[in-house]
Amino acid sequence: MEKQKNIPKLRFPEFEGEWEKKILNDTCTIVGGGTPDSGKEEFWNGHIQWFTPTEIKMDYVSKSERTITELGLKKSSARLLPDGTILLTSRATIGEVAIALNECTTNQGFQSIIVNKSYNNLFIFNWIKNNRYQFIRRANGSTFLEISKSEIGKIPICAPILPEQQKIASFFTVIDQKISQLKRKKTLLEQYKKGVMQKIFSQEIRFKDDNGQEFPKWEKKKLGELTYKTGKKNKGSTPYPIYSINNREGFLPQGDQFEGVDSNSRGYDISLYKIIEEKTFAYNPARINVGSIGFSGDLKDIIISSLYVCFKTKQGLEDAYLLHYLKTFQFNKSVLQNVEGGVRDYLFYENFSNIKINLPSNKEQVKIANFLSAIDDKINHTQKQVEKAEVWKKGLMQQMFV
Repeated sequence: MEKQKNIPKLRFPEFEGEWEKKILNDTCTIVGGGTPDSGKEEFWNGHIQWFTPTEIKMDYVSKSERTITELGLKKSSARLLPDGTILLTSRATIGEVAIALNECTTNQGFQSIIVNKSYNNLFIFNWIKNNRYQFIRRANGSTFLEISKSEIGKIPICAPILPEQQKIASFFTVIDQKISQLKRKKTLLEQYKKGVMQKIFSQEIRFKDDNGQEFPKWEKKKLGELTYKTGKKNKGSTPYPIYSINNREGFLPQGDQFEGVDSNSRGYDISLYKIIEEKTFAYNPARINVGSIGFSGDLKDIIISSLYVCFKTKQGLEDAYLLHYLKTFQFNKSVLQNVEGGVRDYLFYENFSNIKINLPSNKEQVKIANFLSAIDDKINHTQKQVEKAEVWKKGLMQQMFV
């Protein structure tokens, strides 16, 4: 049987030959972290960045949430890491990585990697991202998973000569820059929408009709005047598709939210579940403060838990306008003023009905909704571009590393 060669499936044409098989210890120095005594003020709020695993959310990090002093560094097991160090999470969440853009330290949740001069830190960084499973499967522990410095050092890695490493690293840097630009575009669109919504619903920005004329003055009305409660029980226990509601997608199949398991699979009594018709709003009265509300749109003949509050709009209120209004600061403020409860706050329909909203004419409601929906479409399109680019990058990584 022919020995499998350490050659990537996809390669820049100017390079050839096998990649050299090593272990991570051959490519770098691995350094753990530490935490100064939290009870000693002289150890904290200095000029040295001190990272925790929850801060590893981007490929590059420069500023930590907390800092330590020179004395804190000296009196703890924390070690000063040079810029370019790969911060690798090694406890609880395993294998998340970021490159430090300046000198820093970390807590004990890291085993950071200082790459040797004969290797490229961006190549090693991308290799780790492509081989995170190697770190996870070597982790162990009862209270939480952790991978030790010695286990990390023994992980096998194949690497080409330095010029090829540099070429691969530069290639993925260009891709990362494109992805970062798309993410930045999405963030700017979200910030723009947030700002413009505030101005629209406070009437700082007003729309005009198709003839360039002013729309009528807005009224202030209670939601109880503009909506009515619905939610017929599924008394016959008809096995309709079961849906849940979350604060991202709104209505979605319960199995999608709970890893393929829904109330039918669990054998729950669905006779108390509520039948949802098209163009119905539903929300969790205990979670509306975090946006757990949905609009069924064209969905119908589905059921949701009896815990949800369901309602529909009357003629004076456009569904699309209300859907946008429910995401405003003004509405969230009104929710907090109308909730009730002890350990957990609830907004039942009776309290929801008391909330007053600023109400333009139906035609202006439609203009507002269309304008905001167009921004949403741009945000969603940009998010799809991000996801597509990330899938493309992942596919390339699998072919360009051994």
